[in-house]
Amino acid sequence: MKKLSLQSTHRREAIIGWAFVTPQMAGFIIFVLLPLVSVFMYGMQEKNLLFGTSSFVGLDNFARLSSDPLFVKSLVNTLIFSAGVVPLNLIFSLMLALYLGGGKTGTKFVRGIIFLPVVTSGVAWAIVWRYLLQGGTAGPVNWFLSQIGIEGPNWLFEKGWAMASVIITRVMKNLGMNVLIFMGAVLNMPGDVIEAARIDGAKGWNLFSKIKLPLLMPTVMMVTIVTVIGSMRVFDTIKLMTDGGPEGSTMVMVYYIYHQAFRMFETGYASAIAVVLFGVVLVLTLLQWVSRKRVSYYEV
Repeated sequence: MKKLSLQSTHRREAIIGWAFVTPQMAGFIIFVLLPLVSVFMYGMQEKNLLFGTSSFVGLDNFARLSSDPLFVKSLVNTLIFSAGVVPLNLIFSLMLALYLGGGKTGTKFVRGIIFLPVVTSGVAWAIVWRYLLQGGTAGPVNWFLSQIGIEGPNWLFEKGWAMASVIITRVMKNLGMNVLIFMGAVLNMPGDVIEAARIDGAKGWNLFSKIKLPLLMPTVMMVTIVTVIGSMRVFDTIKLMTDGGPEGSTMVMVYYIYHQAFRMFETGYASAIAVVLFGVVLVLTLLQWVSRKRVSYYEV
């Protein structure tokens, strides 16, 4: 009797467990796994969204990528964009987290200012900065520069400046979230370890590089992975500020996928590009994950 009761309890617990897990698993299968498999399948088809035609072409779409100069440019632009966004975001967010974690003057005010862009719509943020960065003296940024004797460039319509502009605005948009994550790590650092280091004479850069940074490294690695993934899938900033220009200098891979799928209506080729982007993000994420123990003194 006791054995039957125990089996009944285990069965009931299993049913309750599956009841909690099933909605999450169903959502993952429907909204993540099936679309991912579909993208791989569409990548092997010549599929035209405008005419509704579809035919199997195998790996032809992937072979076409190597001879497509716009794809190569979009890949390079994506790597340049990430190489600009990720270090700037990490450096400034970590510096601000250390400052705010110290409870210094103006902490609450600075927190509000930093986090405000995070809760602001990405579309609104991009539109406002498109206005601020207008060429000539029409834009407030160039008008201000003219007041101190500096002639500002046409930020969004000159090749080098356009990429720099979208990188800086993107960093400012997402800085607050990483500051919040780093602040949690800073506030949870063991105070006794830091105090012991101070007693031993560690201060300034030595205290940060030898004690604080190793303690924060697991969080740094996590934030790096998230920031890299986010920088690889940027779209709204590019679409609304530069539309991929000038001359494709800010056309990143996600924007090129949109261009092929919804302007050229070649959804099969766009899917092949999406598969490549998935592979690039996966490889970068795995490399960061594998290297996590080499850059940290502590287990992640």
